[in-house]
Amino acid sequence: MSVSPVFVGRGNELAALTAALRRAAGGAPQALLIGGEAGVGKTRLLEEFLCAAEQGGTGTVTMLGNCLEVGAEGLPYAPLVTALRRLHRRIGPELERAADGLEGHLSRLLPEFGEADTEPNDEYGRARLFEQIALLFERLAAEHPLVLAIEDLHWSDRSTRELLGYLIATLHRSRVLIVATYRTDDLHRRHPLRPFLAELERQRTVQRLELNRFGRQEVAAQLAGILRTEAPDHQLVERIHRRSEGNPFFVEELACSYTGGCAVGMSETLRDILLVRVEALPEATQRVVRIAAEGGSRIEHELLAAVLDGPEDELLDALRTAVGANILQPDKDGEGYRFRHALVREAVSDDLLPGERTRINRRFATVLAAEPGLVHCDEGPARLANYWYHAHDPARALPTALDAARAARRRNAFAEQLSLLERAIELWDEVSEETQKATLRPPDWAETYPPCCCAPGTCEPECDQLQLVDVLAEAVVAARRAGDRDRGLSLAKRALKQVDETENPLRAAWFRMNRAKMLGHLNRAGGDEELAHARRLVEGRAPSAVQADVFSLAAGQAMLHGATEADLVTAERAVAIAREVGATSVELHALMTLGSLYTEFGDPERGIALLRQAIEGARRHAVPDLLTRGLNNLASLFGHLGRAEEAVTLAREGLAVAGRLGLLRNTGAILAGNLAECLLLVGRPAEAAEALAAWKEDSRAEAYDPFLHRLRGELALVNGDLTAAREHLGRSEVSFDRDQPQHAVPRARLEIDLAGRTGRPLEARSVLLAVLDSPITTRESLLLPLLARAAGVEADSRGLPAADQDRPAVLDRIAAELAEQRPVVPLHQGWARLAEAELARAAGVDTAAHWAAAIEPLRATGLPYPLVLALLGAGGAAAAAGDRERAGELLREAAELAARRGDTGLGREIARLADRAGVARALAATEGAREGARADRSEPGGASAFHLTPRETDVLRLLAEGRTNRQIAEELFISPKTASVHVSNILAKLEVSGRGEAAALAHRLRLFPEGRTPVAVGGA
Repeated sequence: MSVSPVFVGRGNELAALTAALRRAAGGAPQALLIGGEAGVGKTRLLEEFLCAAEQGGTGTVTMLGNCLEVGAEGLPYAPLVTALRRLHRRIGPELERAADGLEGHLSRLLPEFGEADTEPNDEYGRARLFEQIALLFERLAAEHPLVLAIEDLHWSDRSTRELLGYLIATLHRSRVLIVATYRTDDLHRRHPLRPFLAELERQRTVQRLELNRFGRQEVAAQLAGILRTEAPDHQLVERIHRRSEGNPFFVEELACSYTGGCAVGMSETLRDILLVRVEALPEATQRVVRIAAEGGSRIEHELLAAVLDGPEDELLDALRTAVGANILQPDKDGEGYRFRHALVREAVSDDLLPGERTRINRRFATVLAAEPGLVHCDEGPARLANYWYHAHDPARALPTALDAARAARRRNAFAEQLSLLERAIELWDEVSEETQKATLRPPDWAETYPPCCCAPGTCEPECDQLQLVDVLAEAVVAARRAGDRDRGLSLAKRALKQVDETENPLRAAWFRMNRAKMLGHLNRAGGDEELAHARRLVEGRAPSAVQADVFSLAAGQAMLHGATEADLVTAERAVAIAREVGATSVELHALMTLGSLYTEFGDPERGIALLRQAIEGARRHAVPDLLTRGLNNLASLFGHLGRAEEAVTLAREGLAVAGRLGLLRNTGAILAGNLAECLLLVGRPAEAAEALAAWKEDSRAEAYDPFLHRLRGELALVNGDLTAAREHLGRSEVSFDRDQPQHAVPRARLEIDLAGRTGRPLEARSVLLAVLDSPITTRESLLLPLLARAAGVEADSRGLPAADQDRPAVLDRIAAELAEQRPVVPLHQGWARLAEAELARAAGVDTAAHWAAAIEPLRATGLPYPLVLALLGAGGAAAAAGDRERAGELLREAAELAARRGDTGLGREIARLADRAGVARALAATEGAREGARADRSEPGGASAFHLTPRETDVLRLLAEGRTNRQIAEELFISPKTASVHVSNILAKLEVSGRGEAAALAHRLRLFPEGRTPVAVGGA
């Protein structure tokens, strides 16, 4: 026997696996990716580890699955199916208890769980399947540590890779270890596994191991085990080590030749090394091995017997010989066989003559078509399609590819569905129209794709036949669901060349609409033109689902870019048409858009009512993506209206629903972001940080990543981490920001806040003017906070000559924008009054009345921000008027709100103003003031409040005027080095990070007389 009876080397790798299992058993899930060339010993290492894990006394449960090479198409989730099926045989009752309540989804993966309970055209079925598998693993791991091992990941289908990535990313606290092996020598530059591995390695729980070839000592130890000798011949070791180059599998093969078990000479080529033992077998056994090689990497005994169609005893003798020669081995299920090493199967298959290969595949296809029960039902369609395809029989390969695509869709394996549909498209012209009519099933219409190309009442019989354009339509939807939107765009473009817009306007509109959706998701230009074209095609037509869908999408896109009342009418038409034709899903989508538009046009209660109606409809009709969209939209709406506590409740519900239905992969980012935004509004930054951190751990690139980074920037600014705020601000910008106000305006507000905090008023002004000069239409809930904060930065920089020069024009521009607003709800009214108060402060004419007008509506919202800004401004005005008692009351309340919000920057500013006003004692009881104030506040106001020496005060005055260190040195008759030391001391005492921030603080707190103002701070 050539297989080494002893396990050689790999001590470090085995230790790494054992340590990972120990960490996983402690509640920290792990993933190890084991790479190496073919034959280097990945399988042997895995077998040794799994055996040790089972026998380690920890109760660990292991499950092993193999990726199958069946043309690399159409057999999704194969390793997970195999692993679960084996586990079901071992611990069936326990597995069924863990799957309680999940059977409807899991049955798509493993039929043993029962009947599926969702429609095959379920847009988000795959997402829910992933979520339920993760939940199944969590339940199993609650009882025992769980090891999921997957071999030959280089052959994995895309759905398996995405499911594996999902499990690694989401099993955060489960006692699960995932181990996967793959061949490094198969990973060519464009192999789909390469980017997948690179993405996984970004996660901290993932470790990658590379198995190297054996050295001479390890080869000697392996040979000693194979030859059953303590000291193999030195020359033999040298020769086999040189010929095998340390590959353990080749060592086995060469050792077999040496011992005479093969009795043949040895070729210098790798192919001969692989085939030498096969060619030494009896001819009858070779024939069985050749046929088995075309059956796939795993072949069922009954299928092989049916294909050979000979005496059972002869087959068993041949199989026994092949197993004894270690060419084949029984699979772990005991139902069939697999090659001892995949390299041997590949060599045997490649050695077949072209006609021989075609004939064998035809025999497999014929047998399987006659007896589908010879293979597992979930594998049948894909394997039959692959056999006919490799048999070069287009007339049979085409319908079986379509059947396999339908099966993949039912299992939510959209990538594999797309691959099979593209094969059908490739074969289409090779099959005659007569054969197509006789063999192809009627079409399964994709979503709202119109099932008839004729006018009502004029339908021709051939319209009931599947057409190429129908296959293209299904492929477009599959590409979109699989996330391959570039391919979807290409397929839709090809379909449009086959559709006559005059004869089939609805079908043309459908493809245009789908191109618009995919271009929008990819943030590419051209989507508006495609949608406009689709709209022209459906205008004036009889009501249809496509027409309603186009109108709904048009209204929704307009809502993102700045809607008009005409867009509101379009949304109303979409609802009415969808209701008339019974397109429930389209109707609910349109209702949600219409509700948001009513709110934007001044009727929030009506908008809220429509959104609630749509949410209930989504619950009633079990449309999960619509339910999460509705909860998300209503939460966002409540947040913009200042009803933040209600928004928090809805956002949490949306996340819970998405988690329960398996939609976190699709909608989790926007739901988590909206929750965090609402939590920031109500002054709960720790919870907001928790929501963002939980999503950050996911490590997947998302369309809403810029939104999340903007929120992280806001949180960093609240925490006083200006460096992190600046970093997240940079990562929050994407190409479409300037076209969509809901992204552009909040980001601009953060940029203005950060520029103001760091002493860059000209930069803040530039950001403001860029928004006001842009063509985007901005609703008041977004624009009013921007105007108020921009006015505040202008007020803070009053007295800076560079900023003073153009300030009147900027203030007039802000005032003009304010005059056009008609705020209705208290939050918007408060922001408007705050902006007016800041404008007055910027002009030096603010009074207590200005601030009181802002405080009253803002206090009614119960939101700590922007109320704290209004109280701070009012405190400053009271202090300037000499009303120290009133100033103390206002600043104490402001400090309490800043502390509640966790805003350390505002807390410090409030404390400094209290120092200057001589009311620091009034703030002593507040946590925010204690954090923001310095230890000793007994000194009088001004620069001395920061313990600046007279010389440092002089340096700060010049620094605030924009002087360089050399200029300061020349002015004060000191060396530049001494000036630099003074500047460093000043920054530390003022607790600021840079010269610009120090200058801004000096002017914001009016540390110097009006006559001594800086020359410039600039925008740098």
